[in-house]
Amino acid sequence: MLLTEHIPFTVDRKIIEESISKNQPLVVTGVIQRAEAKNQNGRIYPKEILEREIENYINGPVRESRALGELDHPESSVINLQNVSHNITKVYWDGDDVMGEVEILSTPAGNILKELFRNGITVGISSRGMGSVKDNVNEGTVEVQDDFELLCWDFVSTPSTQGAFMTPKGRALQEGVETPTYQYNNVNNIIRDIICDNTGVCKC
Repeated sequence: MLLTEHIPFTVDRKIIEESISKNQPLVVTGVIQRAEAKNQNGRIYPKEILEREIENYINGPVRESRALGELDHPESSVINLQNVSHNITKVYWDGDDVMGEVEILSTPAGNILKELFRNGITVGISSRGMGSVKDNVNEGTVEVQDDFELLCWDFVSTPSTQGAFMTPKGRALQEGVETPTYQYNNVNNIIRDIICDNTGVCKC
């Protein structure tokens, strides 16, 4: 069974503009997973299971620079390299929160993601894994079981976990301070502009 967990975050537009103008990699950091907390799907990830999987992820994909993820969730456990948008460079614990540093890649999907950030679009980060769950009817929760295997984290359009946000590396998130939001009327316009800039083929 494919299991996903969503966490929303925003990125400071100024940091993105600076990264693009200086031709530097865009790195964001923040909460990418939470243990022992009921999400909006009613699912709970036990900490001991996540600790095991996070350790495996750090010693495998992260250490080997292949902790890749996609822009949007596929209905598959396989990472499609054509859709890769980012690489996770660091993962660590902060209490029950799993923190991560994520480098946005200069791939077609990564460039779209940068434009979404630059225009104030809030997207989510979502874990993808395989495993089974057990219903707890009395508490209205679903607990992830010991056979869970963490695969990766993807960026998605529909977040479900509240209160967790990522920020550009080196910029602290201040509680009670809202990040300015810049609306872009149509995501298709963003994609069209990227294609226009990169290829010179502009469609009205």
